[in-house]
Order: sequence, then structure tokens, then C-alpha cells
Amino acid sequence: MEFLKDKWKGILLCLILALPCWFLGKAVPVVGAPVFGILLGMALMRFLPAREQLKGGIAFTSKKVLQYAVVLLGFGLNLSVVLETGVQSLPIICSTIAVSLIMAWFLRKVLRVPSNLSTLIGVGSSICGGSAVAATAPVIEADDEEVAQAISVIFLFNVIAALIFPVLGGLIGFDTTSGESFGIFAGTAVNDTSSVTATASTWDSLYGLGSQTLDKAVTVKLTRTLAIIPITLVLALARAKREKASSSYFSFRRAFPMFILWFIVASLITTVCTAMGVEPSVFAPLKTLSKFFIVMAMTAIGLNTDVVKLVKNGGKPIALGFGCWVSIIAVSLLMQVIMGIM
Repeated sequence: MEFLKDKWKGILLCLILALPCWFLGKAVPVVGAPVFGILLGMALMRFLPAREQLKGGIAFTSKKVLQYAVVLLGFGLNLSVVLETGVQSLPIICSTIAVSLIMAWFLRKVLRVPSNLSTLIGVGSSICGGSAVAATAPVIEADDEEVAQAISVIFLFNVIAALIFPVLGGLIGFDTTSGESFGIFAGTAVNDTSSVTATASTWDSLYGLGSQTLDKAVTVKLTRTLAIIPITLVLALARAKREKASSSYFSFRRAFPMFILWFIVASLITTVCTAMGVEPSVFAPLKTLSKFFIVMAMTAIGLNTDVVKLVKNGGKPIALGFGCWVSIIAVSLLMQVIMGIM
């Protein structure tokens, strides 16, 4: 534990600050604990005493603990169940991810948004919000302010989606006797799990569908989460290629996101153990720990983020996020029509 010698104070601070944010997230799921963590961190950033003593632990939490969270996230994925029940939505998921990434690339050029930030917003919007940002940030070496900016943009459209999608779904004409079509829509067009849950549950409540919509939406959302693997690997390869071109020294191992490998291993362990008869609830504590680690990491990121600068530079990232969000909505609806689901 020697490596924690100069870091424990900063880690402890992030742990203490994450606790109230965790419970606030439970009380207000549409916002979510990670967002509360970033907000609290930014609010306290300028008032930290003995900042130099805390710096190492805060940096460790924002980087390493974030990676540990992604690894533990794998214990919440039973690959056989996800692939079996989510295969129907796979064309829609692939289409929305593709259009979001293309839109992020295009708007980055038009709006002149930094490359790392546009990548985080594009990936976070199309895959699974904060978890995708957490997995992508270390791969592209994004700094804490870029992560905070991306999470803030994604949070904004999460809240809007949770508030307007149930009404929008009624106006569009989704089937109100089954939760299948709206569940697919919520699972592909809403980013964060908590907001997907809130949106789908509202639809179930409005039309007395029990948990039909929620079950479908969560399955689709979990299937989207698997896209973390190919996306991060492609980004790692792209980074490795740039490093090789710009330097005589090149190490693929350094560029390869090893924590993604452990994420895959965790998913395989869950899948194999469940197939052997182990109850999925056995892995629930690890999944919960993953979520708490994300809150800790987001709190650390908030402590390293200048809120004034964040607000000042917020216009273009929000415009980029809006473009990604609208394109995802449009493609999700279009693909459902093409596939005959709606």
C-alpha cells in the first residue's frame, strides 16, 4: 500500500464528498449521483485547504478509480442474456452510434470544438452516458475539464429527455398497449441508465404496463453498453497509430486500454457463472461499487474543474451535444419504422 502513502488524504476527501452525492442521486435519479458529484466538487474547488497535500489523491481518484469503476461495470453484464434479448435492437443501436459519432466529427469541424471533448460527447451520447465517458477518457487522455464538460452536456439532454419523451412518445403515436417500441426508443435515445429508467417507468405508469417498457429499455441500454469495447479499442488503435507516426518510440501495450480487457473478463465471469447456476444477485454488490466509484471519480473531476471556465466555454459543446442527441432521436425513430416495430 506504499503507493497510497501520499494519496490517501485526497482519496478520503473524494470518498466523503461522494457519500451525500450518492444518496442525492437515489433521491433524484433523473439527475444522478455522478452529476451531483461533479457539481459539489466544482463548488468546493476554490475552497480546498492544503490543496497540494490532496492533489495526488484527487488525481488518482479521477483517473485510476474511474478505470476500476469501468472494470467492475463488467460484473453487471451477462453477455448471453444481453445478446439474446437485445439482438432485435442491435441494428438500431449500431445506427444511432454511427450517426452520433459522425455528427460529433462533423460539428467538431464546424464549431471548432476540441477533438477530445467532441469524442467524449459523441461516445457518451451514443453509448451510455457517464460510463462511456469514463471508459473513453483514459484512452484518449482527456483532461478533467473535458470530462466534466462532456458529462455536463450529456446530463442536460438526459434531463430534457426524461421530462419530454413520455409526452413526445404519445404525440408520435407509440403503441400504448405494449412497452416494446417505446422501450427500444428510450433505451437508444436516452443516455444514462438512471434517466432511461425514469423515462421508461413514466411510460409504464402512464399506460398501466407494469414493467414492460422498463424491462425492454434496460435490456437495450445494457446492449448499448457493450459498444464500449469496440469503440475504446478503435480509439486506442487510432492513438497508437498517431504515436507511432510522431515518435520513434512506440508501445502498443501503453496505448492499449488494459482496463477494458479486465472489463471483458468481468463480463465473461458473470456470464459463465450465471450459466452454471449462480444467482445474478451475487454480482449486485460489485455493480453497486462500480457506480459508487464513478461518483467518487466525478467528484474528483469536479475538484479539478474551474466552473467559470466551464460555463464560459459551454456554448459550443452544448450545440454539439444537441446535434448528436437530435440525430440519435431521428435515427432511432426511423429505424423502428423501417424494421416495422412502430
